[in-house]
Amino acid sequence: MHENISIRQLEPADRDAFFALRLRGLKTHPAAFGQSYEDAVERGPSQHDAMLDGTHAASGNFLLGAFSSIDGALVGTVGLLRETRYKEPHKGHVIGMYVAAEAAGRGAGRALLTELLARAAQIDGLRQLGLRVTSTNGSARALYESLGFRVYGTEPDAQCIDGVFHDTDLMVRFI
Repeated sequence: MHENISIRQLEPADRDAFFALRLRGLKTHPAAFGQSYEDAVERGPSQHDAMLDGTHAASGNFLLGAFSSIDGALVGTVGLLRETRYKEPHKGHVIGMYVAAEAAGRGAGRALLTELLARAAQIDGLRQLGLRVTSTNGSARALYESLGFRVYGTEPDAQCIDGVFHDTDLMVRFI
């Protein structure tokens, strides 16, 4: 981890900073997220309140933030969302991974994912983590692979953004 980045679980007091950073990511890199900028604005910041309150963190639903040690700014986020379907509680989904441009290359993404993996390993019954990454996002895919994720399939034309289709790689890591 880079000495200028600290990682902690996000909480209700982080709501505005989190939502602002999420909107920035959605606008800057629309193909990297399932949710659109427009949908996020329409739903508002309250859509994240359940994850931010932390009451389900121990069971596998939480958001982490990367903070600059220099000015305390939130510069990156990632979340874990536990599957709730009866036959699939052994699965978790890595969601909302984003690192702001000013923090890119400083280890924030690796630090976020390393903390997420450490926390996931402590969750009773959680056996595997899945994620989706745009097929053309080589740097994100390389980071995920370096942490033990592997591609098990590709969804062609998974997203259509402004008339352009994007494939998505499906990745998994067993705990």
